[in-house]
Amino acid sequence: MDLPSFLRMYPPFDDLDDERLADVVRHTHIEFFPEGTVILQESGEPARFLYVVRRGAVAVLEEGEIVDIQGEGEVFGFVSLLTGASPLVTVRAHEDVICYLIDREIGEEIMSSRRGMVFLASAFRRRDVRALEHVARNAVDDRREPVAALVRRRALSLPANASIRQAAEMMANEREGFVLLEGAGEQGLAIVTDRDLRSRVLAEGRDPAAPAAEVASSPVVSVPSQATVAEVTALMLERGVHHVPVVDGDGGFVGVVTDIDLLAAEQHRAFGLKKDIELAPDRASAIEAFRSLPEVAGRLVEASVEPLEIAHIVAVTIDALTVRLLEVARAELGDPPCPWAWLALGSEARQEQGLFTDQDNALIFDAVAVGEAEADAYFGELGAFVNDGLEEAGIPKCRAGVIAGNRDWRGTVRTWQDRFHGWIEDPGRVGSAFTGIAIDYRPVTGPLDARRHLDEIIRSAREQHDFIRHLGAHAVSSRPPKGLLKDGVVQRKGTTGRLDVKAVGIGLITNIARLLAVMSGLTENRTTLRLRDTTALGWLTEDESQGLVEAFELMWQVRLEHQSRSVERGVLPDDLVDPRELGPLTRQALKEAFRMIDGAQDRLAALLGLRR
Repeated sequence: MDLPSFLRMYPPFDDLDDERLADVVRHTHIEFFPEGTVILQESGEPARFLYVVRRGAVAVLEEGEIVDIQGEGEVFGFVSLLTGASPLVTVRAHEDVICYLIDREIGEEIMSSRRGMVFLASAFRRRDVRALEHVARNAVDDRREPVAALVRRRALSLPANASIRQAAEMMANEREGFVLLEGAGEQGLAIVTDRDLRSRVLAEGRDPAAPAAEVASSPVVSVPSQATVAEVTALMLERGVHHVPVVDGDGGFVGVVTDIDLLAAEQHRAFGLKKDIELAPDRASAIEAFRSLPEVAGRLVEASVEPLEIAHIVAVTIDALTVRLLEVARAELGDPPCPWAWLALGSEARQEQGLFTDQDNALIFDAVAVGEAEADAYFGELGAFVNDGLEEAGIPKCRAGVIAGNRDWRGTVRTWQDRFHGWIEDPGRVGSAFTGIAIDYRPVTGPLDARRHLDEIIRSAREQHDFIRHLGAHAVSSRPPKGLLKDGVVQRKGTTGRLDVKAVGIGLITNIARLLAVMSGLTENRTTLRLRDTTALGWLTEDESQGLVEAFELMWQVRLEHQSRSVERGVLPDDLVDPRELGPLTRQALKEAFRMIDGAQDRLAALLGLRR
């Protein structure tokens, strides 16, 4: 394969035009390195070329220990090349290797291009580059491996007409805690567990000859074999399930993974913490269990778990504490007088939560069969109990009063419908921030189906021109910084000391994604999913969407690492990052991320006829 064709296969060269690629080729040399040759030496001479592996592999060593193996098409040497500093690692030929060496000037131009910066932003989040930035990497992250690698149990199954006795006998004989019923329940699959036999058979005195399908649970959450351990962990945490069938590409069963399997793979107690909270005997015990969350999250950061997965786990853990506090409150106050639902709002609704957050929540109830005043009095006490408990656990109440204990943020179905209609039809009635918080809602628990009453109103907002412009103005009004210096943030009107990574980065992308979702009539909450779905509808190009997602994940990585360091130092975590904490590669990647955000804001402003 010729050199141009080879380079076109790999980033950051894969979208160069013919003229630019020809220029790169003119400034590229080829060199052979026998096995064992040191190509770059830690603390040695700075890199004079951008290196691309053509054939073979190189080993990346930190303090004499191999931390990565890089093969065909992978690029190295760019940190030293861009900074002019000595290499922070040693790169050695792991076997006989042929490399392309791109001259410094061209290499710097390529890595400083938009595609190069996207490549750097992605590379920053990989473990090898995080090592180059001196970020702690004390644990091996196995959460990226396919979940099929954890399957230790074959999928026990019975036909849909099997009896309870047959299910129990198979479980006993195989020493297993569950059996699948094929052809039963929703989507043709149901599951019978030990818990079902105890609570639905023995406790209710059912006849063992009765169909097992009568006591089975359905639908059954299943996952494809290529799903990662991280994805399945988050899914099981969110759904509260303990067994997940793993299916292959043809729909056949590979086996089943359980929370025990994931507990063995997950060293940092995400499941254990959630379980401790759920099983806590009282309010104080639940709060005490929750207080280990910063430590758990910090270890996940150290293990290089994807930042948005950590944010999801934090949100799920807060959900667990909320649910347990609600259970304790109902035990003290008595049963609710009518159907209800507890709503998470804002970042908790999006399940995008860091270690520095406050409460945004609400209550909705259906008081048709009971007086509204009586119902509100009960739910006022319920909301206050939970809000106080969350605050005691370290999650302060919203300073603007967006909490269920506040009468303005609880109400009947009709009240909430009127509020949503009012905010959409008269967007000036409340601030943009409040409108965004309310639109980003998620039912956490409760028997009332809140989505049935509210989602259609959100979908109808796409027809409200004034409301769209209102959200649009909020999404484009705050510009990101121009870039970062070693000790300051370059704003449009001067330089400031610290980077508020949430306000001038994460929050701006969140606002863009929310606007696009409302314009599309979508009710999805998660920011990256909003970007994906609206890209499919044509609002963003694939490059724009990918760039914003990369920027979002990068900024979350910076945010969580900063907050984790604060926890380690015994300091209250915040979102104010000192640029001196960041390496040169990270600062360059953030500069490109800011540029992507600014470009997206410009396009939306033009689309909506808004001035910036």
